Amino acid sequence: MNSEFSTDETPIEEKLPYPTKPMVFPNGTSVEEFIIPEEDKEIVLEQLYPFSPIPKLTDVIYDLHADKTFTVKDFRVTWEHGMNYLVSPYYPESGGTVIDWMDEDAWVDNESDEDDSDFTD
Repeated sequence: MNSEFSTDETPIEEKLPYPTKPMVFPNGTSVEEFIIPEEDKEIVLEQLYPFSPIPKLTDVIYDLHADKTFTVKDFRVTWEHGMNYLVSPYYPESGGTVIDWMDEDAWVDNESDEDDSDFTD
């Protein structure tokens, strides 16, 4: 575990050590968004990404809620309800968090697999 985090809390529960700014939603509410330097993006992704394998910063990911793709390095992190949330760049408009991300290639492959199903042989 990274020494920036205490041993009794997981990275998702301990507020990241970065300044914040308001992330304002269309309805006027807001949450804190961390201002993460580019050179720290990879380590933050490794700490907060809940699945394996962890994508590369250059990977293109599909956000199910926004129905759009984005480059992983464009992720955002908010502090809400006492937790760090790894979210898509479209979060203010669509609400897409890390659980709503799909590998763009896997999504395309899945669709083509369905199209290739031919049970008439």
